[in-house]
Amino acid sequence: MPVRPTEPVPPVPAAHRRGRVARRRRREDLAGYLFLSPWLLGLLGITAIPMLLSLYLSFTDYSPLIPVTESNWVGLENYRRMFTADPSYWHAVRVTVIFAVIAVPLKLAAALGVAMLLNKTMRGIALFRGLFYLPSLLGGSVALAIVWRGMFSGDGAFNAFLSFFGLTGKAWINDPTWALPTLMLLAIWQFGAPMVIFLAGLKQVPTELYEASSVDGAGAWRKFFHITLPLLSPVIFFNLVLETIHGFQGFTSAFVISNGTGGPVDSTLMYTLHLYKAGFVDLNMGYASAMAWVFLLVVGLITVVLFSTGRFWVHYSDSEVR
Repeated sequence: MPVRPTEPVPPVPAAHRRGRVARRRRREDLAGYLFLSPWLLGLLGITAIPMLLSLYLSFTDYSPLIPVTESNWVGLENYRRMFTADPSYWHAVRVTVIFAVIAVPLKLAAALGVAMLLNKTMRGIALFRGLFYLPSLLGGSVALAIVWRGMFSGDGAFNAFLSFFGLTGKAWINDPTWALPTLMLLAIWQFGAPMVIFLAGLKQVPTELYEASSVDGAGAWRKFFHITLPLLSPVIFFNLVLETIHGFQGFTSAFVISNGTGGPVDSTLMYTLHLYKAGFVDLNMGYASAMAWVFLLVVGLITVVLFSTGRFWVHYSDSEVR
């Protein structure tokens, strides 16, 4: 029986082929949005919508005791009061700026110094890295702030340590002069997160550069300023931006140590704590919303300034200054 030749398959029209590709892409896009939907719902419900609502409330006299629909529109009155009629506001700004300007550089310096000490290959180095990182795992926990308050009280562990050297301590946490430095010390002590980032950056510095500089007679300080800092500048910039934002957001330790008052004598009245008191103690949520938006704009402006100045001192691996 003769075998019939196979008939050639007619080519798929280009329009039909493009239609199948488009349908497949739509299915892939749908699957992607489906997986993203929990995050998108969280972004809308927890971040975007509350932010827009707080922007509206900043122009009202809203109080949590009344429905939002019954609040009165006051225009820029909350902002006028903030800048001209609330002395505690400017005091909170001053305390927050002092805290950030002092604590952030010292925290980064401590993190870099410890990272350089731990950037070695030796037995048990992983254990030391974990121990130094441990305080950052606790973060801004309430328990840690309570322990810190007990350590620096009049009969706390710090004064007991000073007594071994014949020194007499004081109730550091209750002294207006020393209460804020105590909070700074707590923030500096939690240097684990930037330390890990610095350590990762130090691993990327070529050892050949140190060897060549040693041949040229360079000392430790010259290597640090001419090799380590320039090559580590992108990591320093990254940590600087994150820690600056975190420094301005300090709340938990100030709230716990001062029992929510910002004392003694408002010496620990951070901006976020003053905002909390306005909204949840004085029940003036409209004024608190205005404070929150000014805070957002100022922190955003500081971030923009840091990025604009980074091109003068941040050096990347391709030897460009951006």
